[in-house]
Amino acid sequence: MKISIEDFTGECSCGQTHELAVNDVILEEGALQKIPQILKQEPYDAYHHLAMVCDGHRYEAAASVDGYVSTVAAMSWYGFKRSMIAKSPILVIADSRVIAEAPMRLTASGVGDLLGKNTALADWKITHILNGEHICRRICDMEYEALNNLKKSLPGLVNGEIAAYEELMYGLLLSGLAMQMTGHSRPASGAEHHMAHFWEMAVINEETEAYHGEKVGVGLMLAASIYHAAAERMKTGNFHLKKSVPVETELIETTFRNPELCRRIKETNEPNLLDTISPDVLRKKNDEIIRLIEEIPTPEEIRSLLRTAGGVCTLEELGFPPEMKADTARTAPYIRDRITFLRILKYYDFYEDVIR
Repeated sequence: MKISIEDFTGECSCGQTHELAVNDVILEEGALQKIPQILKQEPYDAYHHLAMVCDGHRYEAAASVDGYVSTVAAMSWYGFKRSMIAKSPILVIADSRVIAEAPMRLTASGVGDLLGKNTALADWKITHILNGEHICRRICDMEYEALNNLKKSLPGLVNGEIAAYEELMYGLLLSGLAMQMTGHSRPASGAEHHMAHFWEMAVINEETEAYHGEKVGVGLMLAASIYHAAAERMKTGNFHLKKSVPVETELIETTFRNPELCRRIKETNEPNLLDTISPDVLRKKNDEIIRLIEEIPTPEEIRSLLRTAGGVCTLEELGFPPEMKADTARTAPYIRDRITFLRILKYYDFYEDVIR
């Protein structure tokens, strides 16, 4: 698959000039055999330090996650899951034959991580229409195209088709490139990722051996079910909005019992992001929000996509009780200084009904 870096750089209609740290992305069958030849070319011939190459002999190289070329990394820092500045590679060599031979569970994890962009993009667009947060339509369009191609490629993943694995890997790489283009993880991470990171902090649950993409897939299922349920209530127009939503300090203190972790969570929520959301604007933009939610696949559609790839869909499959859905929905929005519709929902009088 040909990937041109020029497609992602330069002046954009969003008002920004996008730049990338990556010089080249080579995604094709047999790519590993080209490494000696590539390293003799400029600018790579001037480098004296070797990068680690994951191949099928020593590591499980797979299309399992979207962070390969990201300039931010979600790290556990003294129990706090936070985004930290990361260094992107300047050259990516992905051998689609090696990727296609990876265990299917790893591939399903990648599918879950990529499908999570459905709610991440919806969160971004909803926040944009409510408080004017900057958004790049070019990035959104590229990610939606990758999502559509993934849906078409799912049967091919099951059958081991190289082209299908290249579509999946391209979508995961695109997610990292989008983060480079914006300088943050907004194009790739929304409520579904906040849930996954919340579980990875293990404050209301035991540690789980589930892969990150598996947790994102389940987070997507929960977020989609909550969002669609909310949209149905919003269509009636029969709801009330709070005048303001303060940070739930007591909830934070009872959930994050480690004093240092609790302090960091509180700092993350200063100032209160929901102060930038007006209930009057929420009411005015009601129909637009509903339309954006309806762009998200339904939970039934998401379940079908994940199951096709052999992925997990439920809290129980992660080893968690189903009752954890509401506690997760209440608390996960506080682990990041980013607005999602899951957090905005705290304004609505039907909030407790739809998160259960």
